Amino acid sequence: MYKELLWIFTQLPDDYIVLDTETTGLPDENGLPDIVTLGITVVRHREIAASVEFQIRPQKPISAQAQSIHGITNEQAAEFEPFESQWQRIAEYLKGQLIVIHNASFDWPILLDHVDCYGLGMPKVQGVFCSQKAAISWAQAMNLPCSQRGPSLDTLTGVLGIEDLRAKNNETHGAGNDSHQTAQISEVMRRNGNID
Repeated sequence: MYKELLWIFTQLPDDYIVLDTETTGLPDENGLPDIVTLGITVVRHREIAASVEFQIRPQKPISAQAQSIHGITNEQAAEFEPFESQWQRIAEYLKGQLIVIHNASFDWPILLDHVDCYGLGMPKVQGVFCSQKAAISWAQAMNLPCSQRGPSLDTLTGVLGIEDLRAKNNETHGAGNDSHQTAQISEVMRRNGNID
């Protein structure tokens, strides 16, 4: 139904990277939050090939609200490796790829801020595709709940009948699981958008 509104998903390349982050909180008067975990899912030939999650020691404390979302405490995060020591591995995944992010206007600026703050180099990427924004027209036509950013990952997971990885993880958000979930959604949306 409303396949034509999913056309943008049919334009995704066969190979791309999905990225997600869990953070210390939301942007505030002190700037952007720090990354606590960063998940990457690799899509090759329209199939999920691999998922990896990087645990990153934040400089800022994790807010109570953020902790309730992803379940990571300040004590746990203090044991993680710093961002700069893991950046080379992360950058290798991103190099030359289209980056798909559900709510790119949140995650991407935070990643760029980290790269800049630590004086690191960002590899060239093909671009950034926001799966949340891309799904707005279809979700609205389907009368699905949407924020101004678009339909949530949970909403799309439910309506598309995709396995809920959060439910298997006590309903907590995880960057690795959420990047995997976004990849699944993007591929189902692609298939649903193909006009026979």
